[in-house]
Amino acid sequence: MISALVLAAGDGTRFGGTKQLEILRGKPLVQYAVDAASAAGVGEIVVVLGHDAVRVRDALDLPEGARVVVNERYADGQSTSLVAGLRALDPASEAAIVLLADQPGIAARHVRSLKTVYEDEGTEILRIRFRDGPGPALLARSVWDEAMELTGDAGARTLFEVSPERARWIWFDEDAPPDVDRRDDLERA
Repeated sequence: MISALVLAAGDGTRFGGTKQLEILRGKPLVQYAVDAASAAGVGEIVVVLGHDAVRVRDALDLPEGARVVVNERYADGQSTSLVAGLRALDPASEAAIVLLADQPGIAARHVRSLKTVYEDEGTEILRIRFRDGPGPALLARSVWDEAMELTGDAGARTLFEVSPERARWIWFDEDAPPDVDRRDDLERA
């Protein structure tokens, strides 16, 4: 089984509030990652919450096979959410696709590409590469122990950088969907 982790625990400091709850084209920002993972046919979805967890959980429309986990240490950086999510995955999970709650332009086709390449090749670390930057990543179970040793704001990208021989880019000839880091980013998204 291939799982999806949606990291949605941040406090939105640069945004000025809980950006996961901002409505974009009729739904909360965090819902886009959940919907992309669901439409891609992953085996389970775990949404990692932290800041404003109850409100974010209540705003979510979770499909069957999805659940939330709360990272009480979210203020210590993104690595803590990655760890909380990996620990919450089903023991049968072979790999985790890591999605961020502030990238509404990541679609099912992007998630599906990670899933398909992993199923075909078994590469331990996969990462989408757009013309102008990186996108979501997949981490095989064989690297989860290393991922759980990360600290601070380090995420899956760190493993990609330190182990390039175990990693592979999946190229998309398109611009990276914008991240929503500040309020004016909502207009670009």
